[in-house]
Amino acid sequence: MNYRITHRTTYEYAAPVTASFHAARFEPRRSDGQACGSFALEVSPPPAVRKTRSDYFGNSVSFFSIQEVHRRLEVTASSRVSVASVKQPTLSQSTPWEQVRARFRDPVSPANVKPYEFCLDSPLLVASAELADYAKVSFAAGTPMLVGVRELTNRIFRDFKYDPRATTVATPLHEVWRKRAGVCQDFAHIGIAALRSLGLPARYVSGYLRTIPRAGMRRLVGADASHAWFAAFCPQHGWLEFDPTNDLLVGDDHIRVAFGRDFSDVSPLSGILTGGGEHDVRVAVDVEPVD
Repeated sequence: MNYRITHRTTYEYAAPVTASFHAARFEPRRSDGQACGSFALEVSPPPAVRKTRSDYFGNSVSFFSIQEVHRRLEVTASSRVSVASVKQPTLSQSTPWEQVRARFRDPVSPANVKPYEFCLDSPLLVASAELADYAKVSFAAGTPMLVGVRELTNRIFRDFKYDPRATTVATPLHEVWRKRAGVCQDFAHIGIAALRSLGLPARYVSGYLRTIPRAGMRRLVGADASHAWFAAFCPQHGWLEFDPTNDLLVGDDHIRVAFGRDFSDVSPLSGILTGGGEHDVRVAVDVEPVD
């Protein structure tokens, strides 16, 4: 599947901004059956300094600074991406979850070091007995790892209400847990924290959903906006991605941009500024399938 993606973020400041410094993660990843044919990032006002590098997780990050007085900032990312259809593994043939967990107990072998870092607490996510109890409902003794993750994905979809007014980007996990409501970021966080609470590796994935549903299919929640889901690591199959917001395994309707421990590692646009006061932010995303 080929896509043309436009992601525009606009800030309107109540007071002049004298200088600002930003990090942007909009460029789709080039891996895992996904190719980014082209990418362009337009910034207004034009940055005085700009550079791009890969972060610790291999995500492309554009750093830029604006050193002129401004009351409006507009950042537009334009991408052409191709996502290949990948045959999903047979979930029931995956390793029993207890055996996977055993691989990530100290001492951890060198072969398991990279996934192991996604078993640990991160800035926004802390393992807990309560989350472990929630996850265990899907992980009876001997349950194949991926069967349990798929069941957990379905339960998050059923147990939590999609409500954009229930949370903000800064809402802590314990409040999402209490409200049983939130958005894709929150549901991904619940899934990751629940798996880590069982000692299983899980990571956060940010990206997009296609905006035009297939014929006869319902429109997916999260279209026309940034989207988020999670990936779980199984030794047989590597990282497999699950979307609890829409209760499905991730396929060629999803476009990956970045992954990390939680949202704090992959925020699309972050920064610091001098001045500005209160501000309004508008985000518009268009994901268009193309020939």
